[in-house]
Amino acid sequence: MTLHYISENNSILNHFLAQIRDVTIQKDSMRFRKNIERIGEIMAYELSKTLQYKAIDVTTPLGIKHTTTLADSVVLCSILRAGLALHTGFMTIFDDAENGFVSAYRHHPNNDAFFEILVEYQAAPSFENKNLILIDPMLATGQSIVAVLNKLHLEQKPKEIHIAVVIAAPEGITYLEENLPANCHLWVAALDEKLNEKNYIIPGLGDAGDLAYGSKL
Repeated sequence: MTLHYISENNSILNHFLAQIRDVTIQKDSMRFRKNIERIGEIMAYELSKTLQYKAIDVTTPLGIKHTTTLADSVVLCSILRAGLALHTGFMTIFDDAENGFVSAYRHHPNNDAFFEILVEYQAAPSFENKNLILIDPMLATGQSIVAVLNKLHLEQKPKEIHIAVVIAAPEGITYLEENLPANCHLWVAALDEKLNEKNYIIPGLGDAGDLAYGSKL
């Protein structure tokens, strides 16, 4: 797996990352969603630099311009519900992409710290020989992403798999490295310190889904 850390150099990305963490600014759910969307646009732009392009001729009102355009087919797939705002940012850049959605959540059968990942819903196009971009704001343990990918491509083989996360914990990255194939790319906007005893990212930002769309039962 190839790792890409995109906040190592100062840019407007770090400004938006700071705002989504701030407990005061977080109270405005519309701004939280918009900042996640902006982060998605920046990440999509950086990711686009690694894709394949082809030469084309474009007819302008005054002549012909030799340029390039995206040659790769892209499928965007987000994990519900937290991934929706980030997905919107990626769609702004990859506006011709096909789109898929899948659910994954932590199930605590014994009402204690133990949990398993349940993947119960998916609606996705074919991604045979396409670039699959899996979108999820938080990479904590990594179990959700591995469970989703195992569910999605048991029969179809993407050309490459790109995983886009806003905030990651080192434990989650290690888990992905141990459980995903070599043709995967992990794009991380910010790397945090660790997981706590409940497997939440520290310092993190809280529950991205709740902050974007309201608390759930």
